[in-house]
Amino acid sequence: MTTTAAVDRVLHAVRDVAPRLRENGAEADDRGRLPQESLDLLDKAGVFAAVVPRRFGGLDLTAPEQCAVLNEVARACPATGWTAMVYLSNTWAATLFGAQAQEEVFAAGSVRVSGVYTPSGTLTPVEGGYRLDGRWRFNSGCRDAHWNVVTAVVAGTPDAALALVPMAELGVVDDWDASAAAGTGSCSTTAQDVFVPAHRVVAFGDALASAVPGRPAAPGRDYGLISLAVTQCAAVAVGAGRGALEVFLERLPGRGIVYTRWTEQAETPLTHVLVAGAEARLAAAWSLVTSRADRLQEHADAGRSAEAGERAQVRAHGAFAIQLAREAVEALFDASGASALLKDAPIQRFQRDLRAFSLHGLLLLSTNLEVHGRVLVGLDAGTAIL
Repeated sequence: MTTTAAVDRVLHAVRDVAPRLRENGAEADDRGRLPQESLDLLDKAGVFAAVVPRRFGGLDLTAPEQCAVLNEVARACPATGWTAMVYLSNTWAATLFGAQAQEEVFAAGSVRVSGVYTPSGTLTPVEGGYRLDGRWRFNSGCRDAHWNVVTAVVAGTPDAALALVPMAELGVVDDWDASAAAGTGSCSTTAQDVFVPAHRVVAFGDALASAVPGRPAAPGRDYGLISLAVTQCAAVAVGAGRGALEVFLERLPGRGIVYTRWTEQAETPLTHVLVAGAEARLAAAWSLVTSRADRLQEHADAGRSAEAGERAQVRAHGAFAIQLAREAVEALFDASGASALLKDAPIQRFQRDLRAFSLHGLLLLSTNLEVHGRVLVGLDAGTAIL
């Protein structure tokens, strides 16, 4: 099956189950994690096989195809889209490890991998590998993941490394009680004297550069860890914006504007300007996402890495796309009336969740514009996280 045929099948399956995913979003928001039914629906649709290499029975989708899938999932439910993004992004990160680690992770052909890239743990070298200790906050989707990518400092050195660990060997702290993105289940995870074999540890710098020694070749799939993750996050944000526009339009029939002569909000010129402006912002944001995803794929197909300046641009364009989506949703929410504050109105979840996504440290607009702006004026990016 070509990836084009595969992604068409996945997109069709996701669209079929989108109403149920959206309905389950309320339950996810209440319980602080996705319902098992939503996970099962995504798995059956092929979402969790999307990034798994083909030699393990996965779909091995391209970067643009991955973004299309995530956009569609997030259109149904933003928290579900974010969690799916986390699983796909970290599943791709697992392809940065050597053959033995990949065989362990991808044995089933469909897998959920979560991860955190803040080096808040320690890897202590021991015979055959390392002992891992630490605590990692904001580990989205960790409760329902099979594997986890953790970042830790190697004891006695200033160097950070990534470690692949079965989720069953990590502890989960029930500390995710959030006012937004609650359904992502972004609890803290802990490790206490967990043994990690050497083949499941790689240098963080090598992972950032997709240059891990001994890693199996992945022609057409070397995107850059940060560039791919930021682009996927932006795809989720635009999908959430599309979903918010849908639910806004669904609520319009029969809605008036109180204390005015308007008995149909849909007939007011202000509403026409509002929805057209939101649609235009989302279209512009999606153009940014697709252009970056296409460029990532172009580099990967040519077997070359993007220069630091272009990777800084990816961060800025991804954050700006998220800002455009957020502006669209905020405008729609503001025009939805006080009844939109009720928890049975889906648009309030879209508004809260998208705001939360935009506050992620890697996605902050001001930070990412600064990084790219430095490059534009002839300075270095000021960070290695590119």
